[in-house]
Amino acid sequence: MRTQRQVVDYSLQKRALLRDVLSGRVGTYEVCDASPYLKNAARFHGEPTDRRCPICRRENLTLVHYIYGDELKQSAGQARTPTELPVLAMTFREFQVYVVEVCRACDWNHLVEQFLLGRDGLIDEPVAEAAAAVGSSTSGSSATGVGAPATKRRREARR
Repeated sequence: MRTQRQVVDYSLQKRALLRDVLSGRVGTYEVCDASPYLKNAARFHGEPTDRRCPICRRENLTLVHYIYGDELKQSAGQARTPTELPVLAMTFREFQVYVVEVCRACDWNHLVEQFLLGRDGLIDEPVAEAAAAVGSSTSGSSATGVGAPATKRRREARR
């Protein structure tokens, strides 16, 4: 996706948790606790993967994308399919996406990553390059001046 930014990856946290489960410090009942809502979202809105569940190793994991943002109003907190995300990204200025992996067999679930989507992430390439070149050569430019990032200038223009 072109507008994806501020990505946070939780793979290190997942590896630490799995290490604790495999060593016996954390029980499987503590990590296999997916709610019925999450399991239904995985069933109807999930994206199947080819990775096996790290706990039961019986079924492949499913990724569920949840969206949150002030601009979304009633849609905030809903699970969406990956095909809907680019359309939403072009419709709304900015919203947060949380990706959760779920095993529908043993109820394992873990937050995989989070990121921002939306139109605010679109930057015109020539304008961004010019702003970066001018911004690096000038100091003390105003917040809406030539040295400001293109998205900041657009926000100021809307006001």
